[in-house]
Amino acid sequence: MIREFFTKKKQAITIPSADAKNDVPEGIMTKCPDCKQIILTKDLMKTAKVCPKCDHHFKMTAWERVECLFDEDTFKSMDDHLKSENPLKFPSYTEKIASDSKKTGLNEAVLTGIGKIGGNEVAVAIMDSHFRMGSMGSVVGEKITRAVEAATERGIPVIIFSASGGARMQEGVLSLMQMAKTSVALQRHADKGLLYISVMTYPTTGGVSASFASVGDINLAEPKALIGFAGRRVIEQTVREKLPDNFQTAEFLLEHGQLDAVIDRRNLTETLAKLVGLHVREGK
Repeated sequence: MIREFFTKKKQAITIPSADAKNDVPEGIMTKCPDCKQIILTKDLMKTAKVCPKCDHHFKMTAWERVECLFDEDTFKSMDDHLKSENPLKFPSYTEKIASDSKKTGLNEAVLTGIGKIGGNEVAVAIMDSHFRMGSMGSVVGEKITRAVEAATERGIPVIIFSASGGARMQEGVLSLMQMAKTSVALQRHADKGLLYISVMTYPTTGGVSASFASVGDINLAEPKALIGFAGRRVIEQTVREKLPDNFQTAEFLLEHGQLDAVIDRRNLTETLAKLVGLHVREGK
């Protein structure tokens, strides 16, 4: 009896069953890649997908940006019927486009439409890097061009959010042609004295950075956004020099005069509303 009194009772360790593990909703928590903080996904959405601890800006989908950007129930998408073909008969290209469309709910790597910011009407093109890395093919260029032309016709500002790996190689020269087409549409918009705001996000590279992303009347970027044409390794091998650690970041470009401002996403909607409002009032 005394022996039993002093003997420690072994506590049973309960191992969660496979069914119990499956009961935990997928995606309920998100881990910050910078500070490793674990955040409730619903709380992360309240901060526009910016880490509350280290200010890391997570990638956003096009529809998430719509929710953060526009006055409630004012955004209407356009040209949702346009879909990419496979002009070069590139292997598996059609299947990959269909897969990304199903995954993102988009017809292509850019969402375009018209809505109101701060009560003022604007046309917008929002690229989504979750669709073929936001690469620019013929439909992406066509949709952006149509959005700009709609803004020109209505006499309203246009805002483009860039998030792209560059021109889409599966469409060859047809994708490269979009650099010229979008730039011409923006020049016609400018000829009418209308405002174009470019917002560069992570990443803005290749043909997109060398065309419409860099020709805004006002060029903005999110913190630490990767912005550049060629890759860092290619440039270092070409110039045979070691580049600064912050090379091709938004902060580096701001320091060297290629951006007007780097804006925290949590302040971006307010900033855009003010810029658009000033332009509209001056126009009247």
